Amino acid sequence: MVVGDFDPDESEQTHSNKPAPPSTLKPDVDKIVNDPFVSIHKSTEPEANNPPKAVRSASPSDSAKLMRERSIRTNRRLRFIECLRKDDINIAELRKLAWAGTPSTLRPVVWPLLLGYLPLAAPARSATLTRKREEYRSLVELAFKKERQGLDQQIWHQIEIDVPRTRPGTRLWMQEHTQRSLERILYVWAIRHPASGYVQGINDLVTPFFQVFLSAYIDSDPEQFDAALLPENVRDAVEADSFWCLSRLLDGIQDNYIATQPGIQRSVKRMAELVARIDAPLYAHLESESVEFMQFAFRWMNCLLMREISVQNTIRMWDTYLAEGTDAFSQFHLYVCSAFLVKWSEKLRKMDFQGIIMFLQSPPTQDWDDHEIEMLLSEAFVLNSIWHNAQSHFGAK
Repeated sequence: MVVGDFDPDESEQTHSNKPAPPSTLKPDVDKIVNDPFVSIHKSTEPEANNPPKAVRSASPSDSAKLMRERSIRTNRRLRFIECLRKDDINIAELRKLAWAGTPSTLRPVVWPLLLGYLPLAAPARSATLTRKREEYRSLVELAFKKERQGLDQQIWHQIEIDVPRTRPGTRLWMQEHTQRSLERILYVWAIRHPASGYVQGINDLVTPFFQVFLSAYIDSDPEQFDAALLPENVRDAVEADSFWCLSRLLDGIQDNYIATQPGIQRSVKRMAELVARIDAPLYAHLESESVEFMQFAFRWMNCLLMREISVQNTIRMWDTYLAEGTDAFSQFHLYVCSAFLVKWSEKLRKMDFQGIIMFLQSPPTQDWDDHEIEMLLSEAFVLNSIWHNAQSHFGAK
């Protein structure tokens, strides 16, 4: 798909002097494009008698622990595969499995199913995928048929500014091929949603989808992959699938992006009311330091915490959000943000206004892995269970 491939300004090009790690395509990419479930159909249980090198070289106690963890992961993967191989997938069963995390190799099919982009009935999937990808191609051709001069210049100008700023320092998002795909996705979405148009922050929301779908076709880290190696049909498939899944996600939170962003205003207000009840000392301290929730929580809602945690952390968190349903990106996310704030309560209560704002703008999450994310999600689940049906109590201090 070369439509919309305009030459970027040289000043916006970002280069890295670091050597690129090897980038490798899977041998059956054409089959995967036509049927993302091809890997599911041929998946087999890993050989128990051939443990990985890390297990073989570990001490006996560590080796036993690693083998237990490997066994748990294998059993979970097999349960996913059993669910996904059915001609008509049980969505309740799939949601239950995905809530606790989806194996990385299965996300490219699990996420579209949870979002309703792919049908649960196997016979309908191939035709649906072909139709939606062709529809996206047509939308791009229509949007860019008059080249740059035919674009909505206000929308395009903001997208051109934001795209090079997306995931700075990450090789995948510094490359021209990827940036052109991101521009097309964002522009087509914006002109199809005139009530909101393009809003800063939506660019971040594309990246988990793009990386997950890219991972289906490669045998290396998506963030370090050389996008120039992608065949055009693969790049088109990744781009189209990312667009439609982004659209499904944003359908549930479009109030966050229309004029005055009422969805975010409501969420931040409810978050403040919730924190006042679950951590009164923290709430009182923030109030005494004249810290308003809008000063830090606006970005948490607008970018779904993607500026605070890594894309890998975000992807794991979205496993649970998608399992909860698309309204989780507003409803459940409120409880995640509240749990995220309260996690730092002891530190924050020792800080003044400036210290609080600086800390919350750059929290120490650089080394977080799935364990920290799962603890956060568990705490949010508890808050949701207690408070979700008690909304009438919010605001009644």
